Amino acid sequence: MARTNFKELLEAGVHFGHLKKKWNPGMTPYVFMERNGIHIIDLNKTVSMLDEAAAAMKQIAKSGRSILFVATKKQAKSIVSEFAQTINMPYITERWPGGLLTNFATIRKSIKKMDTIDKMGEDGTLATLSKRERLQISRTREKLERNLGSISKMNRMPSAIFIVDITKEHIAVAEAAKLGIPTFAMVDTNSDPNQIAFPIPSNDDSSKSIRKIMEVITDAVKEGLAEKEQANAEKAKVKADKKAAEEKAKETTKETTKETTEK
Repeated sequence: MARTNFKELLEAGVHFGHLKKKWNPGMTPYVFMERNGIHIIDLNKTVSMLDEAAAAMKQIAKSGRSILFVATKKQAKSIVSEFAQTINMPYITERWPGGLLTNFATIRKSIKKMDTIDKMGEDGTLATLSKRERLQISRTREKLERNLGSISKMNRMPSAIFIVDITKEHIAVAEAAKLGIPTFAMVDTNSDPNQIAFPIPSNDDSSKSIRKIMEVITDAVKEGLAEKEQANAEKAKVKADKKAAEEKAKETTKETTKETTEK
């Protein structure tokens, strides 16, 4: 069963594309028609491709791997950060840090620097510095938090990346492609879907449209996380039952040995 339907996507305005003059030929298979100079996206294909993307992201989450969400455009920032936080996934909603993926080790050093500053505050080291030095360090910390705070817990490379507006986030797309990281994205009629492993033909300029797509995607990820948790609980139970059985067997063996000795 589809995770959404034509009517829901229509009500969210997912079908509105860009002006015809901004059209990317790669989107031809996903354009239903042109109306008043604006391309209309084929929502039947959006439903199908959104289901495919959601299923793949669910499996990634179920396997315990992370997904990086990227959206720095004004109308998407707050929505993407809101949904990413509900599934405890890393996200970038400020400027994309060049080399985040291709030079991940250096980015991790910057994150560690932020942790070091925090420790300085906790152990009282900051208090021993001059007012000017504290101000400089404070400004550095604020800048790091603004640009990297949302990925501070990302200790390893993400297994996938979800993008809103691949034209704007072309650097993120290029870095992911270079490293072979699977990409999922909302792709509007002015973008090239061939750059993305799992493109979702959709309006990436409307906050209502972005919210609808993010809702479907994060629900799928939540399912994957829940199934992972259930699988872990079942494994733990099997392990506990096995241990209990072994302990019982040991006790039985001891009792048998004792009885034999007494005889």
